[in-house]
Amino acid sequence: MSRRLTLRPLRIAVLTGVAAGALLVPATAAFATDPTPSPGATESTSADKEALAKKKAEDAKTLKEAEARKAMEAQKTGGQGYPRGGVAAGEAPAKDDNTGTLIGSATGALLLAGAGTYVLRRRTTARRES
Repeated sequence: MSRRLTLRPLRIAVLTGVAAGALLVPATAAFATDPTPSPGATESTSADKEALAKKKAEDAKTLKEAEARKAMEAQKTGGQGYPRGGVAAGEAPAKDDNTGTLIGSATGALLLAGAGTYVLRRRTTARRES
């Protein structure tokens, strides 16, 4: 066997690895971008619970007052101050979590690995038959 024939599978494996790496690099964007861990849940004390309930009650009262004020102003202007819909009405915009990028990259890597395996098996079979 010549040296060229023994290096061919290695070269194909390296090229397949590089191509798979090129497909997987965009998938890293789908993982966490913030390196700081989020704090874990802790047991709240009764004082914390009371403070939280008090804050929620104050927030609800403030929100009701703001809504009442807006309704009064809307009545004065003839109802023209109401939002028409969509984000202006408080609807949250869609969020993109890059799941498609991750799935696409993984699928591409699997297809590339399968194609590489098929080519290598075909070449090996062709060598044996000749």
